[in-house]
Amino acid sequence: MLNAFQEYLKFARSSDYRNHARYIFPFFEGTYFTYRKIDVLRIVTIAKAITSDPQYLDIGCGYGDFLNKVIQYIPSAIGVEKDATIYYYLNTPKPEYIISLPIECVTQPIDVAFVGWMEPGVDFRLGVADTAKCVITTFDEGGQCGINGGCEYEEFGYSRVAWWRTPSWIDVNHELMNSYYSRQLANDSLLRNSLRDLRSAHNLWYVYVRDEYLKNRIKFRLMNWLKKEGPTSQEEKFEFEQILDECGFQYKTRLPSMHSSEKLWEVYFD
Repeated sequence: MLNAFQEYLKFARSSDYRNHARYIFPFFEGTYFTYRKIDVLRIVTIAKAITSDPQYLDIGCGYGDFLNKVIQYIPSAIGVEKDATIYYYLNTPKPEYIISLPIECVTQPIDVAFVGWMEPGVDFRLGVADTAKCVITTFDEGGQCGINGGCEYEEFGYSRVAWWRTPSWIDVNHELMNSYYSRQLANDSLLRNSLRDLRSAHNLWYVYVRDEYLKNRIKFRLMNWLKKEGPTSQEEKFEFEQILDECGFQYKTRLPSMHSSEKLWEVYFD
């Protein structure tokens, strides 16, 4: 871990492409899932469909990259991060709204539990299911999380409301490496473009609830939000979203390698 942190510092000091770091060193800067501002706004819409003042918990929040965006809309949001080592490496104090506890120690009822990542070989879904009315989880379709890729919540009595697809940090990382950090590819635009046609997106966002009334309420609110999301996706962006666009992962685009009509960031309802 120390060696990785040293490499991160070296990159941060020398690179001309500052926003690349979040897709190359996601533990220290960024997240293990890729998102845009519209993802944050969708999460907020879902949470406030349950109640106007939702109890929101980000589980395994790291240093709070995504949580900090949500807090701008849900000030009472909190996070739990079992391993607080990240604060030691970043030499920054841990904010009060992030608690160093495993999810199994959280007993208070939660309106929305957000699970952005479960490490391979780890499964804390039962702890989440014991506390949350609604679970929003993102996971790698390639099985790079949980135990044998098990990240769904149907077995705990939940029903899926909606889902959408985005690239994973690994998908974006591959594109950055091919475009900027591979000397052979950097000088061969034909090969680089042919590889770009093979790019894919492996990150899935699933929204779960148990209660049928809440399911219908969330679906109604989310559908209403989506009617105005198109213009918002262009007007309200995080700076790092330009990297996603440059790598070919634009909003509502269909990737050539995907054998379906799915589009990135398109919401599908169950």
